[in-house]
Amino acid sequence: MKVMKWGIVVVVLAAVLVAVMAMGWSHGTPVEVARAEMGPIRQFVDERGKTRLPRTYLITMPYNGRIEAIGAVEGTSVKKGEVVARVVPIDLELTVDQAKAVVGRLEASLRENADVALENSALKQAEQFVESMEATVGAAQARMDSGKAGYEYSEKNFNRVQGLFEAKAAAQAEFDRAMLEKVQASVNYRQDQLVYTAMRALQSATNLLPTMVSQYIDRKRLMGAVLEKERAEAEAQLLQAQQAQQRGTMTSPIDGIVLERNSTNERFLAAGTTLLELGRLEDLQVEADVLSVEVVDVDAGAPVEIYGPAIGEPVAQGSVLRIYPAGFTKVSSLGVEQQKVKVVVEFKPEDLARLRKERHLGVGYRVRVRIITADKPQALIVPRSALFRGNDGSWQLYAVDDGRVHVRTVQVGIVNDQAVEIASGLKQGELVIVAPESNLSEGQRVEGKPSAPPVAGNSDPS
Repeated sequence: MKVMKWGIVVVVLAAVLVAVMAMGWSHGTPVEVARAEMGPIRQFVDERGKTRLPRTYLITMPYNGRIEAIGAVEGTSVKKGEVVARVVPIDLELTVDQAKAVVGRLEASLRENADVALENSALKQAEQFVESMEATVGAAQARMDSGKAGYEYSEKNFNRVQGLFEAKAAAQAEFDRAMLEKVQASVNYRQDQLVYTAMRALQSATNLLPTMVSQYIDRKRLMGAVLEKERAEAEAQLLQAQQAQQRGTMTSPIDGIVLERNSTNERFLAAGTTLLELGRLEDLQVEADVLSVEVVDVDAGAPVEIYGPAIGEPVAQGSVLRIYPAGFTKVSSLGVEQQKVKVVVEFKPEDLARLRKERHLGVGYRVRVRIITADKPQALIVPRSALFRGNDGSWQLYAVDDGRVHVRTVQVGIVNDQAVEIASGLKQGELVIVAPESNLSEGQRVEGKPSAPPVAGNSDPS
């Protein structure tokens, strides 16, 4: 019985000893730890982007017409002023020739209309004819006056001879002669009256001749003004035809490259139809759609790393050129509506030249951009996975000191996907637990396994 009691005591003492050893000499819970070290860190916005040109140049049909076959294909280099497309010229040449003929005809009509030498001669002749008619009318009137006097004399003489004849003082022959003279004088007088009346009528008509000629000359002057207007209209049509002929030969406005050819064979096209799209790959940029909550930290001129399969190695450098002032709604691949803002990035010239030569980078290529929003060359950094939120919402982490866990409340600075800057609450060289389990507690013994150190706050762009 005593032996059993002593055996039980020994077993209990052994159990207690094992428990004490387990508590005092155990290696603790295995955890992954990292050392807080000084180093550079950056904060950035990482987003997908696409190469683009700030401006492209469209070669379009200037008017309805038939276009010749276009030989320049996509990728063809073009020089400024080089002919890249042409409207079939024969139709334009005919239109110009017709317009020139109309202008020439009107100029000939103007010269003909301006020549009034014949009309001026006619006017002088008409004026002379008026003067001649005045003299003729005067002579007719004098003749009529003379005829009237002769008639009156013959009538008096007849009355005198008739009285003598009735008184038997004149012979029959004398009476007959006086009657004949009276009749002849009467007839002559009437003829003179008719001639005078006719001359007066002719004079009235003749007096109108200078006026008619003058009016004709005035009408020619008015006709000249009309012809001048018609010539101006014809010259405008000629200028329009010549401009159309000139515009029918389309040249490149830049030293660039053909991005797209929309017409190949000869055919009739409507005005405004796009024939070619040209651009300058030397001006290549990147456009990225950045979340509006992130773009507020982005400033124009901020450094940018441009990477991805289309870029290869090394990473290309650039900077933020422009941030659009208005956002837009975009649905993600998961169906979530996101508010985004366009950000334009420009390459460093030497990197763009290298990419065009080595990678044949063009328009519409998918890339990724990392926009640097904050940068410190020296900061106390730990892996971002070491942080967690405390019950009061503050940032906390587990520091390991002498094999035991201690909860630390810290102030953070720059944060990125891999690392975080510790502004206060931790010292250089201290160990922190990476991705801690939720069941750790203050003072708990742990066995730390080293983790990879934070990589200067930068993830590998590739």
